[in-house]
Amino acid sequence: MLRSALGLAGALTLLVAAVVLSLAVGARAIPPLDVLRALLGLGDRDTTAIVGDLRVGRTVLGLLCGAALGVAGVLMQALTRNPVADPGILGVNAGAALGVVVGIVLTGALGAATTLGFALVGAGVATTAVFVLASSAAVALSPVRLTLAGVAMAAVLTGITHALVLVDEQVLDTYRYWQVGSLTARRVGELGLVVPVVVGAALGLALVLARSLDVLALGEDAGRALGIDPDIVRAAGLVLVTVLCGTATALAGPISFVGLVVPHAVRLAVGPDLRRVMAISLLTAPALLIAADVVGRVVGRGAEVPVGIVAAFVGAPVLVGFVLAGRRLS
Repeated sequence: MLRSALGLAGALTLLVAAVVLSLAVGARAIPPLDVLRALLGLGDRDTTAIVGDLRVGRTVLGLLCGAALGVAGVLMQALTRNPVADPGILGVNAGAALGVVVGIVLTGALGAATTLGFALVGAGVATTAVFVLASSAAVALSPVRLTLAGVAMAAVLTGITHALVLVDEQVLDTYRYWQVGSLTARRVGELGLVVPVVVGAALGLALVLARSLDVLALGEDAGRALGIDPDIVRAAGLVLVTVLCGTATALAGPISFVGLVVPHAVRLAVGPDLRRVMAISLLTAPALLIAADVVGRVVGRGAEVPVGIVAAFVGAPVLVGFVLAGRRLS
C-alpha cells in the first residue's frame, strides 16, 4: 500500500510539473504567475492568446492521448502476457492509420470529428479481423495466437496504407505530417468530442476489467473456476484498446513507446497488480508525453520537433535498458 501511495503521489507530481512546463515553455517563455493570470483572463492580450489558444489545447490533448496510450499499453501487456507489448501489436494503430488515410482520400481534410470517426472505424475493423483470425472452433483463443494474428494484420494494413499514400501526392503530404505524431493540430473546442470517450473508457471500463485480467493471470482454469469467461474478458479488452488507441492515433498520430515503456516501468516499480499499474500509468503516461512535447519545442532551434520523434528517441534507449537489466537479473 505504501509503495502504491508513493507511486501515485510521484506520478501526480510529475504530471503537474509537466502541465506547468507545457503552459510556460515554448518559443516564448512565460512565468508561471503570468500563465495563471492568462488562464483567469487577467493577463495581457498576447500572453492570453499564446496560453489559451495554443498551449492549453496541446496540453489537454497530451493529457487525453497520454492517458489513452498508457492504459491501452497496460491492457495490451495483460492480454498478450507480454511485459513489453505495445498497443500497436494487434494492428490497432495500423488500422487507425489506414482509416485516416481513407478519410483523407475521401474528404481531403483532417477535421477532428472526421479523423476520429475514420480512425475508430479502421481500428475496429483491424481488431475484429485479428480476433477472427486468432479464434478457431478447434483451438482456444490464446495470447500467442492474438499476437501472431496482430503482427500479420499490421503488416497487411501498413502495406495498403503505403499503397494509397503513394498514389496521391496531396494525400502523401498530409499523411506525412500526421504520421510523425504531433500535439499541435487541435484546439480545446475540438477536443470536447473525445473527452467522454477517453475519460469514460480509461477510468471506468479499464479499471473494472483490471480485476478480471488479474485473475486470468493465474490461468484460464482458475479464471473459469471464479466465474470469469476468458474469451469475453479478452474481447472486452480488445474493444477498449481499440477505442483508446484509435482515439489517440486519430488526434495525435501514431506515437510509439509511450504505451510500451510506461506500463512496464510502473510494473517494475509497484508490482504486478493491474489496478495499481493502470492507475499510475494513467498519470505517468501523459506526463511523459507532455514532457516530450515540451522538449520538442526547445531543441529545434526555431522549428519544433514533433512529439512522436522525441518519444521515440526517449523510449528506445529506455526499452534497451529494460532488456539489458532483464538479462543481468536472469
